[in-house]
Amino acid sequence: MLKIQKYAAIDIGSNAVRLLISNIIELDDEPVVFKKNSLVRVPIRLGADVFLKGEISQYNQERMVDTMKAFSLIIKSHGVTRYKACATSAMREAKNSAPLTEKIFETCGINIEIIDGEEEAAIIAATDLQSFINPNKTYLYVDVGGGSTEFSIIRNGEKIQSRSFKIGTVRLLNDIVKSETWQELENWIKVNTKHYDKIELIGSGGNINKIFKISGKTIGKPLTYFYLTSYYKMLQNYSYEERITKLNLNQDRADVIIPATRIYLSAMKWSGAKDVYVPKIGLSDGIIKSMFYETVSSVSL
Repeated sequence: MLKIQKYAAIDIGSNAVRLLISNIIELDDEPVVFKKNSLVRVPIRLGADVFLKGEISQYNQERMVDTMKAFSLIIKSHGVTRYKACATSAMREAKNSAPLTEKIFETCGINIEIIDGEEEAAIIAATDLQSFINPNKTYLYVDVGGGSTEFSIIRNGEKIQSRSFKIGTVRLLNDIVKSETWQELENWIKVNTKHYDKIELIGSGGNINKIFKISGKTIGKPLTYFYLTSYYKMLQNYSYEERITKLNLNQDRADVIIPATRIYLSAMKWSGAKDVYVPKIGLSDGIIKSMFYETVSSVSL
């Protein structure tokens, strides 16, 4: 018997806020299918407030409330039966996140859960990676966000190590990542990858997805270290305005794409990876799957 439900995941990041609605398709004696139905992304960039001033500005608080009202209506019109809203690095660090989440709950009915870096890494690792990875290989999984980047070592199809670092695109744009944090990341990657003869990268996040799309590579084929290095150098030769007008990047992508590429290249260099695979999955996908398998709490509608 065929059963189809709609689940919604809200990912409140430091750069953008996303709403993913997925169909959960269940059929007797068949594997469950998670099919993306709708994705809405709003580039509020909460991190630009929080990482510099410690709190979310009044302007962005109002934008958050408006966005959550819109998300609430979209969820309702889709007939979603279950949802989860997760806030990450920027909301974790904002002094005024608690009153803002209360206001959103009162005005929009959306319950926001602020998760720590380790839980974020665990949810991301719960995504449907199995269909993208070779169980006989070792991978360094890198999910680049605006406020933090989550790293996981995957060997024989199992996550064996995971860590979150406060190195993100919005932090780097504002030059507030300490050299000690970079050093700590370098040491962590080297210590946790040195035992493996060969390691490959899996990259997730909006920026690597965009680079992969631009590359014209077919799904399943990796981006090479050489390609990513060349693209990084090319980006740096263009001004912010030229990246928008000549490279056709959105204004909220044209600045963060450079620090994001730097993070991926650093991870490849320190791990010795020559290739990065881009499965186009992230926190939202992990939330959907974790809700279905009931490894996280969620809200029934």
